[in-house]
Amino acid sequence: MAHSSIEADAPYWAALDEGRLVMPRCGHCGTWHWPAVARCGECGNWGVEWHDVAPEGTVFTWTRTWHPFGGTEGIGTPFVTLVVSIDGAGGKRLMGLLDGDDAGIAIGAKVKGVVGQTRFGDRAVPSFHWHLAN
Repeated sequence: MAHSSIEADAPYWAALDEGRLVMPRCGHCGTWHWPAVARCGECGNWGVEWHDVAPEGTVFTWTRTWHPFGGTEGIGTPFVTLVVSIDGAGGKRLMGLLDGDDAGIAIGAKVKGVVGQTRFGDRAVPSFHWHLAN
């Protein structure tokens, strides 16, 4: 199911629907931004450009959830949620679920992501599913 947005983050959702990760970067000063912006907060430029970025990074933090809450019943418990600093986007951070074995999960662990879908209530939302890098 495609996610629609007419806001500053519309290119992000469109790319996820295509199985890609794109992140916004100022076309003038080169500052990476997340959440998405229409105008660079560093230099004031309106020329924010979207760049393909490899879905690879480092675990900034993580948590294991044992009980479903607020629409997460379709995920199955327990599940591990990660906040990942994206290597190719100036360390900007994205969230997602850890797929596979969580042995070895730790702050600083290297991960790779793939675009998948996460059930949230009755909707399938495009999202990142992370795997520990070998």
